[in-house]
Amino acid sequence: MTAESISLDDLERDALTEIVNIGVSRAASSLRKMIGDQVLLSVPSIEVVSQRRAARLISEREASELVAVRQDFSGPFSGRALLIFPETNSLELVRAVTGGELTAQEVVDLEHEALAETGNIILNSCLATMANMLRRSLTMTIPEVLRGSGAMLFEVNEDGASEGLVLFLYIDFAVRKHDIRGYIAMIMDLPSLGVLKELLEEFIATIVGDTD
Repeated sequence: MTAESISLDDLERDALTEIVNIGVSRAASSLRKMIGDQVLLSVPSIEVVSQRRAARLISEREASELVAVRQDFSGPFSGRALLIFPETNSLELVRAVTGGELTAQEVVDLEHEALAETGNIILNSCLATMANMLRRSLTMTIPEVLRGSGAMLFEVNEDGASEGLVLFLYIDFAVRKHDIRGYIAMIMDLPSLGVLKELLEEFIATIVGDTD
């Protein structure tokens, strides 16, 4: 099995984008309840790229160090989910989530906890929605907060041995008039992405069947 043989076609990518958008809209609703203010989340695009390419994409867009919340997931397809922010955005996010009334030091002190909770809500909503709409179930580990470069987050090996692919999702994230950009990435090996592709084909066939 090669990366080319399991690349998503336009219909599959559109279906996955729609599924993920439903997931992030549920996450936005959960965050709205948590912070008592409007939260807007959307995923305008999904790309399937190598881990090396994902690291390059994010380093081209972001000059600063990155902060990520990571959760592993397992089920019919398995992998590692990351919610990634530029470091400057992560503190902005904490200010928004905590109501903007903390001192600079308090924001720094609370950053880890607030990021883990926010990441948990967003990643869980995305993955639970994917699993539910594809009629499967996934198990997730507790969130972990990481800092580093794109190469570190995407586990790029210097010898080029990593063969995983990344579902790379750009997200627009607006809360309390703060514009916060981020990324969701799901690192999967080829067999897992192959299973996901098959499940998307089943999902599309069901929809087509329902509209006939």
